[in-house]
Amino acid sequence: QVQLVESGGGLVQAGGSLRLSCAASGRTFSSNSMGWFRQAPGKEREFVAGISWSGGRTAYAPSVKGRFTISRDNAKNTVFLQMNSLKSEDTGVYHCAGRDSPYSSTVSPNRDDYAWWGQGTQVTVSS
Repeated sequence: QVQLVESGGGLVQAGGSLRLSCAASGRTFSSNSMGWFRQAPGKEREFVAGISWSGGRTAYAPSVKGRFTISRDNAKNTVFLQMNSLKSEDTGVYHCAGRDSPYSSTVSPNRDDYAWWGQGTQVTVSS
């Protein structure tokens, strides 16, 4: 079992930056791929970015590619999401998620492929 706790959200002006962190407990973190999802009010939870267990493979939603960067530090059991050039449409609750598929190189954009979820951190971008 892995527990995930997000931090780093807040209120920022359009064009600004935020860095989200997700701290994981449990020995299986470093062997599993991780992802970030977000949910805006009245909308479905959507994939933002994902990273393989080794960090060697990443994937991004088209809407954030070139602006967001996902990374991980397996020694510290932490995954990060650096968000630059933020837009009002980036507003939402950002959730960290982990897969229970050790050493899989696949980075999945599907919510159903993730077994562990954090409570989320609010990101609000004002225009």
